[in-house]
Amino acid sequence: MNQTAQQKKTSKRELKLKEMIREIDGIIKEARAAEIAAADLLENIHPNYVTSAKNLIHYQVFRRHDLTKLQKRLGNMGLSRLAKAQSHVMASLKTNRALLKSMLTGTHVKKAVGELSFKKGDGLLKKNAAKLLGYKTTGRRTRIMVTMPSEAADNYQMVYDMLAAGMNCARVNCAHDNPETWAKIIQNVRKAAEALGKDCKVAMDLAGPKIRTGALEPGPQVLKIRPPKDIWGNIIEPIQCWLGPEPKPGLVHVPIAAEHLPAIGEHPNLYLKDTRAKKRKFKIKEKQDDGYLATCGRTTFIATNVHLYTSKEHEPKGIPIGNLPSLEVPLLLRVGDRLRLDKEPIPGQNALRNEAGELLEIAHISCRAPEIFQEVKVDERILFDDGKIEGRIAEIQADHLLIDVVHTVEGGAKLRAEKGINLPDSALTISGLTAKDKEDLTFVVKHADVINFSFVNRPEDVTELFDRLKELKAREDIGLVLKIETQSGFNTLPEILFRAMKIHPVGVMIARGDLAIETGWRNIGRVQEEILSLCQAAHITDIWATQVLESLAKRGLPSRAEITDAVMSQRADCVMLNKGPYIVQAIQLLDTILKDMEPYQDKNAPLTPAMQRANSISEKS
Repeated sequence: MNQTAQQKKTSKRELKLKEMIREIDGIIKEARAAEIAAADLLENIHPNYVTSAKNLIHYQVFRRHDLTKLQKRLGNMGLSRLAKAQSHVMASLKTNRALLKSMLTGTHVKKAVGELSFKKGDGLLKKNAAKLLGYKTTGRRTRIMVTMPSEAADNYQMVYDMLAAGMNCARVNCAHDNPETWAKIIQNVRKAAEALGKDCKVAMDLAGPKIRTGALEPGPQVLKIRPPKDIWGNIIEPIQCWLGPEPKPGLVHVPIAAEHLPAIGEHPNLYLKDTRAKKRKFKIKEKQDDGYLATCGRTTFIATNVHLYTSKEHEPKGIPIGNLPSLEVPLLLRVGDRLRLDKEPIPGQNALRNEAGELLEIAHISCRAPEIFQEVKVDERILFDDGKIEGRIAEIQADHLLIDVVHTVEGGAKLRAEKGINLPDSALTISGLTAKDKEDLTFVVKHADVINFSFVNRPEDVTELFDRLKELKAREDIGLVLKIETQSGFNTLPEILFRAMKIHPVGVMIARGDLAIETGWRNIGRVQEEILSLCQAAHITDIWATQVLESLAKRGLPSRAEITDAVMSQRADCVMLNKGPYIVQAIQLLDTILKDMEPYQDKNAPLTPAMQRANSISEKS
């Protein structure tokens, strides 16, 4: 290469380096200006979070820029691509700038002084996680939170086994049970933790507002009694039934009023014609003080006021069957149908048609959150039952909404009472703190280490919670976890975090189920990544939640996708498991997975341990 060509190459390299330095300088300058402009905001931040809040401001500025070209150039030079700068933005920018300047001038690289260093940024993340959720289990960085079932109140051994398997934090959901049951669960958690020498935090979920469908018109009072059958459809054995005024656990209940029991007497059988006019009978097995134990050997449909007789001839006077529970008849909705959503609690009904099949009245159901009717707009999406039914608001009236069904599963979908309603396009101002939550907080602040705050949509929701905690004189070190489960909550997350950082410690739960419905299934991966990054920038503890190892916890066998999901969850500070009959096995497996993945991942930074053979990994686990 001649001298002229070499000079041109050097000149081109210098221009590229100068361009990269200018780009980084611009981001640094903009970030500093944003920090100065946020002086009033920073004055209200908890002392433990001031540095973190500044870093979050820097990160917001950092993410306003398309850094793709710069990152590729840095990577080609063997430098950091800034892809893992979340917890120490300014130090990452200045370090790369210094390296580029050194390459340009040949001078010695100077360390960025006075900035949040890489080590300190990562240290803040770990320190805050320990403060919120307690010390980590030896061998893994990621903690395990577990939803406590109701039976944990009376089953100490279950709680002990959960802690022994690797649980770090016990979650009590205030949407279920009552203060008496919660107190028993917490007592068992504290007792088991002390017995095992473990530090287990107690987090209590405030139920939050629930936008759900209302009641349906009661269906017929019919009960199907079905003996168990084998694979060929043959009845294996008769089914046991209880004939009496009150039900008995584990038995099919055929309600018979106390005044009619003497008519059964010592008769061995009771005969009837079921709702299909089929001849059936109950065989009396045992007489007890409050009723009769009987068996039924064939599939039988009974209804309220069907009569039982002590003789095959249906004589003498029959014994009436009492009130059976009404069957729920769900709404069947197909694409193209129109649904009326009522503001008043009018029982829901299916569409009404005449004998010719002509539509007389559209299907309708009520909404248990009438306040939403003032906040929705025409053409906004409305989703029912975890997104199984998608509609568009076609018309808004004072007392109802008219909704066009635009998506269901093939053949239509059934909509039942008490199913969730999501409004991802609507700017809802429903408070995340309900009257029930305010009442439950009187118990929570006295017994919990952490408050899990549901349905956080806006910074104002956090302020409302703080006001209530002040009224209750809650202790200053109680932890707060913000559950992000709506599109609005995600879109305003930085503002929510700044408001929450008035106290310490704070965490964020990524409620992936509701978020997927709200933001769309195709977007949930990106949304999840953004939340993890924002939390890391603010040094705020993140919790990976919803359906982790759910098949294992509920049915005893995990799916392949669940295993991959559990592996990915190691990037979070904590993973939440829901309750189920096989929850101890789920905790054990998650503990193993997280420990196995520890050498490969540190938050969002992949690590490279020595490669192992598959059988070696298997033997270790």
